[in-house]
Amino acid sequence: MKSIRTYLTAAIVLMYFSSCMPPGGDGKSGSGGSGGTIQLIFLGLMIVVFWMFFIRPQAKRAKEQKVFIENLGKGDKIVTIAGIHGTINKVNEDGTLNLEVSPGSYIKIEKSAISRDWTAALNKPVVADKK
Repeated sequence: MKSIRTYLTAAIVLMYFSSCMPPGGDGKSGSGGSGGTIQLIFLGLMIVVFWMFFIRPQAKRAKEQKVFIENLGKGDKIVTIAGIHGTINKVNEDGTLNLEVSPGSYIKIEKSAISRDWTAALNKPVVADKK
């Protein structure tokens, strides 16, 4: 959280200084090139901030989801994004699973319909209270 605040403070300071006029009044005097440089630096910092806080975490989650789906096997208990609980009965070659939702009832679902977060919460070991 501290690093986010630092980046936002730097962005605000750069935005403030990029709108300042050079000494001499109206900004039409001889040295007007520094304003463009500051704006380019500000644009570069904005791109870096967007990459760090939006693109990189999203790519990391997508990679983790792909690994999770590839490691599914018969007998795993899962939860779909629709909230259906079941056990994997068969992993098909076409990217689908046969899911046993109750004894003797099977449905065919896509692998991409499995929620990694809800499945992890379902399979989390129960910790006994120490009293």
